[in-house]
Amino acid sequence: MTEVNPAQALDHSSHTEFYDYYAKQSLTAAARERFRAIRDTVLRVSSPAGNRVFDVADIGCGAGTQSLLWAELGHRVHGLDINQPLLELARQRANDARCSIEFRIGSAVALPWDDKSMDICLAIELLEHVQDWQACVREFTRILRPGGVLFMTTSSRLCPLQQEFNLPLYSWYPSPIKRYCERLAVTTHPQLANYAKYPAIHWFSFYQLKRQLARRGFDSLDRFDLINTRQKGIVARGIVKSIRNVPPLRFLGHLATPGTTILSTKRTDYLTTTV
Repeated sequence: MTEVNPAQALDHSSHTEFYDYYAKQSLTAAARERFRAIRDTVLRVSSPAGNRVFDVADIGCGAGTQSLLWAELGHRVHGLDINQPLLELARQRANDARCSIEFRIGSAVALPWDDKSMDICLAIELLEHVQDWQACVREFTRILRPGGVLFMTTSSRLCPLQQEFNLPLYSWYPSPIKRYCERLAVTTHPQLANYAKYPAIHWFSFYQLKRQLARRGFDSLDRFDLINTRQKGIVARGIVKSIRNVPPLRFLGHLATPGTTILSTKRTDYLTTTV
């Protein structure tokens, strides 16, 4: 959910407004449907045969809604967050649901799990909040087994619509103005960034992340590659096919879509020691 530079002292507290919002929002039907769609997409793309039990790392798990949805299918779930109050809420909800989920407090730049110990790594709306976001990517690479899947959603530098800051067209602001707004958000005006202790400081495109992950042995798909066209009508299938096959249309699709989504599979012949 939120992150911090490892050189800084970790602040595990939460603004009351931030906690109250996520405690309530995480229980909504819309939130559950969104996380269920993510789960089902990852399973459809990564395990077409089905029926396999995965080790799933939910990085930035917040109140645990996504973790619970994976656990209810019998997967071994490991959640991590920096926000202590939300993590305690996640533990309480898992206990109430009689789900065995490992929840740990910590930082995404130093994950507490062994090398090649996870099949799936989920980082939903996390990367934009981490000062050293490349350290996160290194850690995701380290804990994933060959053939493992990394699924991330994050901020978009292409689309002007976003929910991180309560400012119009913020994605397109020049960097000096963004830095100024960030300082305000962590000092005198926390409402600018929805009371997040660690507001968004990075903005990404799919193309940027695809290049970064390719260097670490990942093959990546974007939101258009992940659409299940079998569930679409003829017109929608035609539109998706056009976007997939015509690079300028794909770019325009990213320009018009808030947020960046990427699913990356770690190649089985990749050696992490080369990174």
